[in-house]
Amino acid sequence: MSKPKVFEKPLGVKDYLPEAVTKLRNIEYRVLACMERWGYNQILTPTLEYYDTVGVASSTEDKKLFKLLDRKGKTLVLRSELTAPIARVASSLLKEHAFPLRLSYHSNVFRAIEEEAGRDSEFFQTGVELIGDATSEADAEVVALAIASLQAAGVGTFKIALGHVGFLNGLFQETLEGRSDAQQSLKEHLLGRDYVGYRDAIKSLALTPEVERELIGVLRLRGGDEICEQARLVSKHPIAQDAIRHLCEVWDVLKAYGVSEHVVIDLTMIGDFSYYTGMTFEGYAADLGFPVCSGGRYDNLLSQFGRPAPATGFALKTNRILEVTGEDVVAAPRRILIAYDAEHREEALQLAKSKRASEDAAVIITQLVSEPESWSKKLTAKTMDGDYEVCGTKYQDVMTLLAQ
Repeated sequence: MSKPKVFEKPLGVKDYLPEAVTKLRNIEYRVLACMERWGYNQILTPTLEYYDTVGVASSTEDKKLFKLLDRKGKTLVLRSELTAPIARVASSLLKEHAFPLRLSYHSNVFRAIEEEAGRDSEFFQTGVELIGDATSEADAEVVALAIASLQAAGVGTFKIALGHVGFLNGLFQETLEGRSDAQQSLKEHLLGRDYVGYRDAIKSLALTPEVERELIGVLRLRGGDEICEQARLVSKHPIAQDAIRHLCEVWDVLKAYGVSEHVVIDLTMIGDFSYYTGMTFEGYAADLGFPVCSGGRYDNLLSQFGRPAPATGFALKTNRILEVTGEDVVAAPRRILIAYDAEHREEALQLAKSKRASEDAAVIITQLVSEPESWSKKLTAKTMDGDYEVCGTKYQDVMTLLAQ
């Protein structure tokens, strides 16, 4: 194995140059401000967690966890998502706080990947957790907040696909009773959006024509609130019926929020069926194949930390949002250059101090001029937009304190 070159980086990580960082921070600030207005308080958790607690409880596949050993030989993981760490905090440091808890976060997370195009080993998530509320109102709140957060981030066109793991669980138990392997296979095809594989798997199960049509017909259950009525006729299993009732309640609340035009019911969308326990959703932006947000209900997680409670939430994929909004121009602050020589150093630096304290959103840069006679050659005349250009950098104002 050859030694990496000095400028090489590990697979799946990237450097962010100043312009991209400015845009990322702008997205982060606007989204967190939006979440705060909805009553969510920001929390920070460690980058490192114990594998046997947070690592095991995480929704991330074990093979995708970055693992390392501490000095005592205990296995640690780099956080792969924020929900499990927040569940740990809610069950320990916040155990005396009454439910519901509304918490928000923004952090980088880490996942080991294979050499897949478009996948990052390190990326940023901004999200919320609503802990201690099992109602459809809570589920609708996090969906509505996800919509508001995408809008705050500058995502213009998007759709939220809303599903429920209970519908397919009930339907499969009704039509494939006792055939757990077949149920698992069909769920995995739907989770991977492999609809061709889903159809082929159904045809290989030697089902009656009626059941086969019923299972394949699931692929057409996508649309508005009319899907609720259609789905009620597909399966009479109580689990499926409860799931549809809950989704209809969520839809009604989203209509009251005035955001249902951004939502489609998609009963093929199951999310991670081993982790989510109820409603799940994903947000897709126009012209981007990957989801920009995802979330759902996970009522079994907090019991693993000793404080059983229902919970729901979502995370925005901030890196992917940057891909969608990357062409947007972030207003640059006014830049002022103060050029000085050694004789005027104290005067110039005190002037800069004063302006930094008084100028709103202005960037004050100081520069020592060692050869005042050549300074005028570096100071280009005003550009077409009225700026000055000095050594290739634009400034809205240039102040000189030089000996005559």
